[in-house]
Amino acid sequence: MQESFRDHVDEELIMDCMRCGFCLPACPTYIHTDQNEMHSPRGRIALMKAVRDGDVVWDGSIEESFDVCLGCRACEPACPAGVQYGALIEQTRDAIQAVKPQSMKEKAIRKTAFDGLFADQSKMAGTVKLVQIYQKSGLQSLTRKIGFLNLFPPFLKEMEGVLPEIESKKERKNQVKPKTTKVAFFTGCLMDTLFQSTNRKTIELLEWLGCEVIVPDDQECCGALHGHSGEMDKGLRNARRNTVAFDSDEYDYIVNNAGGCGAFLLEYEKHLKGDPDYAGKAERFSRKLTDISSLFVKLGMNARLKEMKSEGDTIVTYQDSCHLRNVSKVFLEPRSLLMDAPGFHYKELIDAGSCCGSAGIYNLLQPEMAKRILDQKMKGVKELQPAIIVTSNPGCLMQMQVGIRREGLEKEMQAVHIVDFLYEVILNNQ
Repeated sequence: MQESFRDHVDEELIMDCMRCGFCLPACPTYIHTDQNEMHSPRGRIALMKAVRDGDVVWDGSIEESFDVCLGCRACEPACPAGVQYGALIEQTRDAIQAVKPQSMKEKAIRKTAFDGLFADQSKMAGTVKLVQIYQKSGLQSLTRKIGFLNLFPPFLKEMEGVLPEIESKKERKNQVKPKTTKVAFFTGCLMDTLFQSTNRKTIELLEWLGCEVIVPDDQECCGALHGHSGEMDKGLRNARRNTVAFDSDEYDYIVNNAGGCGAFLLEYEKHLKGDPDYAGKAERFSRKLTDISSLFVKLGMNARLKEMKSEGDTIVTYQDSCHLRNVSKVFLEPRSLLMDAPGFHYKELIDAGSCCGSAGIYNLLQPEMAKRILDQKMKGVKELQPAIIVTSNPGCLMQMQVGIRREGLEKEMQAVHIVDFLYEVILNNQ
């Protein structure tokens, strides 16, 4: 393991950490393990160095420390030294996967996920089509009625309960109005399959704001799940494909509507800076990239919302996407849109910037820790009692929906994506 860490983990990045401890109160796993230093950013960086230098013998407790990390990167804004913890944890997981023995089951799962579903959008679409058949055929109702889902782990059953209803893909109509801004839309893998309705509404809202929206062919999954799971080479394979697919001078912006994807997309420039064939494309890609809330604000949605008249004082709140806030540095824009939404009263959620426990597929891999984090989040939700919880990421959305169902609050509140929320507000006030 020592040699693998030396090959994969950058010693200079490790040495940036001053061991000051400013990261500790920002780290969910440190807090939820009774302040166990092994489950803090500072502690994990110390372990990285110790393994790299050969000062500790690799064992299961060290691997657990890295596995339990959410990768939320809340430690980065808190760090006065600018430690690149996100890069370090990705490199560490790469180092582990390079030498760790894998069972046939794990090999099959990784190959199916990273070389199949998240490398080929058509395979992802085909899989989600099966989910649609499951929902539409009556099979979903039957499996719930006979209790078949009780055979699965509790959290998988909960996630099945909040799967969105799959919308059939609709052909877009040709636009006849002149457009002043040309936007390339990164559709994402989950967003363009499980959440097709949200993608459709994203395009319609951008067109309503005067944009010509182009959906480039040959785009792939952003690569974030690969990069966060010790499969960075495969993540960079997708990054290269995407920089080629979006490499055009005609686009004013490249926009995405999933906070987790957006953070990895934003760092294409950093990940590919040493690749002479793609560095320029990656720089142009990252420079034009923006998230949907930021683009809505730039295009003047706030002013158009303020023009609408609507009675009501329904409480709406916002749960941050960790990567949107901590990596993309987007904080005020979504809140400003909710504050200007007619008929609603915005209230800040307690610890809105702390992780909800979704973290990509973390809630599937580490269900116990994810449950602890979500239970703490729901304490703030119950204290605030909002009618609507708005999110900016599909994983966060489903996690908050699980929390609402777990607390028996389905009749009192709902969780929605910010695009769906704004679409309904505008539709109801036209």
